[in-house]
Amino acid sequence: MTHELTKWIRRHPISVILILVIWYLSLFTPPKTELANVRFIDKWAHLLMYGSLAFVLWMEDWRVRKASPSMPCALALYIGPVAMSGLIELAQAYCTTDRSGDWLDLAANAIGALAGIVLSGMLTRKMRKKA
Repeated sequence: MTHELTKWIRRHPISVILILVIWYLSLFTPPKTELANVRFIDKWAHLLMYGSLAFVLWMEDWRVRKASPSMPCALALYIGPVAMSGLIELAQAYCTTDRSGDWLDLAANAIGALAGIVLSGMLTRKMRKKA
C-alpha cells in the first residue's frame, strides 16, 4: 500500500501541493483584510480552491494514463476532494477554536469540484480530438 501511495504522490506532485495548501489554509487563522467585506468571498474562495484541485487531479491523472479517466475514476476524482472537504469542515468544527464547520462551505466545495471536473473533462476531450 505504501508503495502505491508513494507512486501516486510522485505522479501527482501539483495535486499533493494543492492538497497541503488547502489543509493549511483551512486550519490557520486568516488575517483580517478588506476582502472580508466582499459578500460571499469565502464561498468564492472555496469554489476556486476545490475547482482547481479537481481540475489538477484530472489533468495529472490524464497525463499519467495518457487517456481520459474511466467513469469510476472520474467519480473518484470528484468524491475525493468532496470527502476531504467534509473532513476539513469537521476538523474546523471540532479541532479549532477560531474556525467553524459550515455546510455551505461543503456545498461550495462540491460545486467547485464539479466545475473543475467538467472543465477538465471538456479540455481533455478537445485535446484528444486535436491529436
